[in-house]
Amino acid sequence: MNNNLSITGKKWALRNATYEHAVRLSQSLGVPEVVGHILAGRNVGVKDPTEALTFLAPKLSDMPDPLHLKDMDKAVARLVDAVQKKQKIAVFGDYDVDGSCAAALMLQYFDKTGNDTVLYIPDRLTEGYGPNPMAMERLKAQNVNLVVTVDCGSLAFDAMDKAYELGMEVIITDHHQTKVEHPKCVALINPNRVDEKSTCTMLAGVGVAFYLVMALNRALRDVGYFNTDNPEPALKEFLDLVALATVCDMVPLTGVNRVLVDRGLKVASTRQNLGIRALAHASGSDAVLNTYAAGFQLGPRINAGGRISECDLGAKLLSIKENDQAQALALRLNKLNDERKDIEAQVLEEAMAQAEQTFNDADNTIVVAGKNWHPGVVGIVASRVKEKFHRPTFIISMDDKGICKGSGRSISGVDLGRAVIDAGDLLIAGGGHGMAAGVTLELDKLDAFKQHLDAHVQKQVQGKEDEVFTPKLSLDGFLSPASVTDTFMETMSKLEPFGHGNPEPKFVFSNVAVSYVKQVGADGSHLQVSFKGSDGMTLQGIAFRAMDSELGPFLLNSRGKAPISVCGVLRQETWQGQTRTKLQVHDAHAGVWRS
Repeated sequence: MNNNLSITGKKWALRNATYEHAVRLSQSLGVPEVVGHILAGRNVGVKDPTEALTFLAPKLSDMPDPLHLKDMDKAVARLVDAVQKKQKIAVFGDYDVDGSCAAALMLQYFDKTGNDTVLYIPDRLTEGYGPNPMAMERLKAQNVNLVVTVDCGSLAFDAMDKAYELGMEVIITDHHQTKVEHPKCVALINPNRVDEKSTCTMLAGVGVAFYLVMALNRALRDVGYFNTDNPEPALKEFLDLVALATVCDMVPLTGVNRVLVDRGLKVASTRQNLGIRALAHASGSDAVLNTYAAGFQLGPRINAGGRISECDLGAKLLSIKENDQAQALALRLNKLNDERKDIEAQVLEEAMAQAEQTFNDADNTIVVAGKNWHPGVVGIVASRVKEKFHRPTFIISMDDKGICKGSGRSISGVDLGRAVIDAGDLLIAGGGHGMAAGVTLELDKLDAFKQHLDAHVQKQVQGKEDEVFTPKLSLDGFLSPASVTDTFMETMSKLEPFGHGNPEPKFVFSNVAVSYVKQVGADGSHLQVSFKGSDGMTLQGIAFRAMDSELGPFLLNSRGKAPISVCGVLRQETWQGQTRTKLQVHDAHAGVWRS
């Protein structure tokens, strides 16, 4: 193994932060120097020092006006008319967490304005992703006048043509990449449309939907729609949905998203949404609803309905008004999530075996396909395969009719959504964003798609292959076991919420000895570890799935031997009234690592 790489083959590197900038930030903000160093490593406050203050204390007043987004004025004008005339509105959403939360938000808002609404979430297996002509016919049969899409629709040309033909109007709200030409619609609100100049490109679909609701609410207020008998909705009540979806959709927690998630988690802590409350209880995340609970406990359960069962269960749960029904739906989703895990494990085993047989280091991408793999889990499997090989990965499910449906996950430096959009006539349908994408295509086009994808990625990484294809761990600094105190953890909390774009600080513990190690978990794939510093102080750690890589055997063999270096994130857990801090181990280096 290359001595410059870690035990799992990664390149460790401290985030690029100058000491002067870090000290300047800590002094100007009145925070410990370690916070200043972490902010500097994230390039916060480099051009504008006030940015750092906004980062640490995000406020809703910092958000740009919704009307800065293209077509927002057109959408608001049409919706004001629809609300005043009590027209029947359909909310058309995606079946993932983002789509479910955005749909629930719109349903709740229109319910408070007194409008009759219809929820439509397409069936993943029979309809696929996004609006389709058949769905438009079904909505027309329900006397729908206006359709509002959330988290989808930017590339739904056939569906929008059908809606126009049927005499229905459509407002598209989305955040996925677009083409220069737009589908027929009243308005296309998308911060990532080709001709958009907004800086809010990081918004998830739910964030775009919330912006629409903000603009609509203000317009209805201006026309005198609200009164004593028809009170104005309190929009802050919806921020729990916004936070949940923004975290789960893996969009950057920077800019306006940081504001939405920070405020939204505070709303979520009050448990006003019956669906979130019931699901938190069912998932065992009652104690605290933070970004970890949202992303790893609630999110997978909301997704479970869309992955393997009824695709509208998530949106229904999150918009429900009866507590008993909420609890029943939450238990149903919890059970479906267990079923999803079993299905995923089987597909992962087959896909991983295929990838191991076919992959070589010269490949730019990985595309593996299997007969009748469940389309609902291919995205999760793509993430796992991508993690192992560090290549943009597509997992494709082939059905008995020669139709392939796949989901892809990317790595930093490769725009997968653009590669899919540029595939053109090779696909029946496709779209996505930089880090994730989906496709539907005919079996006889699969080889051509593989070749297109590999060539497209090759162009993107030309001249920087080693940089892009070598997995990296960005680290925030060095600590010793003795420095991990309750005071230190309280200091770290100032940097929350953590997520994509603002990851949990990852620290190196250099020159530590493994004093205890034990395999745990049903299959023994995890490790409990104790690390002892040179001063004799110890730090407890947990290494999840360590035995699935070289990390596990290395830690097991290091007990009682020469000091090593480990890195990971610090997490606090409470058990029987006692709070302890543990290191969640991500990787290790032989010997003492220095930057």
